Amino acid sequence: MLVSLIEWFQDRLGDFPGADLFDFLSVRAGAAIIISLLISMVFGAGIIRKLQRHQMGESVRDLGLEGQAKKAGTPTMGGIIILLAILVPCLLMGRLDNVYLLTMLVTTVWMGLIGFVDDYLKIKRKNKDGLAGRFKILGQVGLGLTIALVMLFSEQVVARFEVADAASIGLTDADRVGPIATTTLENGVTVSRANYRTTVTNVPFVKDSRMAYENLFGIGKQLVWILFIPFIIFIVTAISNAANLTDGLDGLATGVSATIAGTLAVFAYVSSNAIAANYLGILHLPGTEELVVFSGCLLGACLGFLWYNSFPATVFMGDTGSLALGGIIAALAILLRKELLLPMLCIIFVVENLSVVVQVSYFKYTKRKYGEGRRIFLMSPLHHHFQKKGMPETKIVIRFWIVSLLLAVATILTLKLR
Repeated sequence: MLVSLIEWFQDRLGDFPGADLFDFLSVRAGAAIIISLLISMVFGAGIIRKLQRHQMGESVRDLGLEGQAKKAGTPTMGGIIILLAILVPCLLMGRLDNVYLLTMLVTTVWMGLIGFVDDYLKIKRKNKDGLAGRFKILGQVGLGLTIALVMLFSEQVVARFEVADAASIGLTDADRVGPIATTTLENGVTVSRANYRTTVTNVPFVKDSRMAYENLFGIGKQLVWILFIPFIIFIVTAISNAANLTDGLDGLATGVSATIAGTLAVFAYVSSNAIAANYLGILHLPGTEELVVFSGCLLGACLGFLWYNSFPATVFMGDTGSLALGGIIAALAILLRKELLLPMLCIIFVVENLSVVVQVSYFKYTKRKYGEGRRIFLMSPLHHHFQKKGMPETKIVIRFWIVSLLLAVATILTLKLR
């Protein structure tokens, strides 16, 4: 919005000092981080007070965990702070005619609303189950379907290939969007490139390997929805629920999400830059530079919220924040065609989710077989297992942050480890 306003003034009044700064992606992304941090830190305190006044306190079930009783009454629904700290700077610093940015704004509001309704029902209506699981899943499926359809049909969601390379992976003129651009390199070689609408994605660890969902198992382009759409829906649902499960200790989900946001900002930058993408052998995705700005907003929002959410937390994000963070991260990775890296990048989310699945499955299996349910972990999700073993909450959180950071760096290294 601010960028568009500056451009409007430039068209009518001409250039004025400082206006050209906003032409630089680094300036817009940096400003987005700063504004996001300031919003979450400055306005966060006021929002927390309002949550306290409206008695939006956390009701804690007795799980026999150390320090658990002290958390009762702590304001929840603090995810509102995160949402505002993402949306406001994104609207100011982003280009609102960019389909990638618009998709992320829709994702943020969509998942935030689902989480908000869930928290509201739990706290104000005293419904301990909150929003019925089928409605949550329906909302996540709807978002996954929307993202998949945008990727399949939007003419702004394209990958840029050399024409010869496009033909080698089955792309035709029918998939091409816009004209073919021909350039002559310094060595005299002529290269023709064009934008193509495709579901092609990068396969990590494999040099110059590009996978098209429509080509898997012999599925043609007309039947791509059989594989692509369900897979996108699965990713959105799995990551958003996994982030929700991870939000059980002060600062855990927030710190992990900040690390992921920084990593996705790197991916967005190299994917949008033709020179970097060609050098690294990854897909060049024109237009994804706006996702650098969005990732900056996400990073700033998480770091700013950590100001209040670190131990001992003065506010919890609730489902308003955790479901939104998971959905945002999933959508970002999908749009950047890095969805196959999510198990590594979101290792903490994935392991936390798997610990619950394994615990429940093993309990049911042993109950059927032996008549008594048995457990693998002392408690799930995994962070509660370590709490039961007597590990302090802060140590668990910091160690999980370190693991997340290590895997984030390893994820970035996949750009060259091929």
